[in-house]
Amino acid sequence: MVKESILDYVIYNSKIYSSAEINISKSEKKSIYEVIRIIEGIPLYLEEHITRLRKSAQILNENIDKSDKELTYEIIKLIEINKEYNGNIKILCIGDEEGFGNIYLYFIRSFYPSKEMYEEGIHTILYQSERKNPNVKTFNQHLRQMINIELKEQNAFEALLVNDNNQITEGSRSNVFFVKDEKLFTSPANDVLLGVTRSKIMELCKMQDIGVVQRKIAVDSLKEYDAAFITGTSINVLPIKSIGNISFNSSKNDIIIKVMGIYERDKTDYIKKRKNI
Repeated sequence: MVKESILDYVIYNSKIYSSAEINISKSEKKSIYEVIRIIEGIPLYLEEHITRLRKSAQILNENIDKSDKELTYEIIKLIEINKEYNGNIKILCIGDEEGFGNIYLYFIRSFYPSKEMYEEGIHTILYQSERKNPNVKTFNQHLRQMINIELKEQNAFEALLVNDNNQITEGSRSNVFFVKDEKLFTSPANDVLLGVTRSKIMELCKMQDIGVVQRKIAVDSLKEYDAAFITGTSINVLPIKSIGNISFNSSKNDIIIKVMGIYERDKTDYIKKRKNI
């Protein structure tokens, strides 16, 4: 088991512990989780993350025995006691007979793409796999290990999952969008983890009159698209320069550049507003 928690303190069931006192490891037990990015002491899109955490529990016919106010308080407390104002916090809920009653909050190691990755785009691969319950954010250790091996061998940043119908659904740790004729295309909501960044992009595009179409993305149709990008809590909007041996000039695509811009502005506005509350 790999220890996930970093920094000095964790919060477990509302109590503060030192990292030396409690060992949090990735678990195959019945569990759900959420990763929230902290920027300048502000949990980015906190409300959406908590809503998604609750939805994951509800899909499994379980409840989380904490109010939104309690979860928010504990996240802010974790930031303060660790004196860490930038990074990623994980909320891990492990199930027992009474539901998701064991709740951990802790900082985890995070990776943010370099400026060059945004300017040039990233290399991705296709990987045959399908999540059993796409809308629930849970951990599959075996799948993660197998994908990591492939990524290392092929020097790729992300793996795009392909289902039994030879359709691309999402990334192994991201959502994916394709661009064609100044519109965005992405897999239907029932087929993917409903990422907070994905939802935010779709909301912002609607406000900017950028069309977003949810439809099945066949592997055989990849060459029909002009560009592609992935989204996620740590990566924001990240252009794809290649999927296997298919190349894209995504980082220079006007629609992707526009989407990157509107997302960055919204993220900045969110942080500023929360600082003034």
